[in-house]
Amino acid sequence: MRDIIEGPPEPETPPRPLHRRLAWFVVLALGGMAATGAVAYALRALLGLE
Repeated sequence: MRDIIEGPPEPETPPRPLHRRLAWFVVLALGGMAATGAVAYALRALLGLE
């Protein structure tokens, strides 16, 4: 059976390319902003604010 949680990479392993790491950062940042906006609009709708 495969491990569900992987350990840290080996010291000899080169880091992933910068563009791939930046892409993950951008995707996570945009996802966080979208989730925050959705919660804000849902709260405004529940409170009856315009």
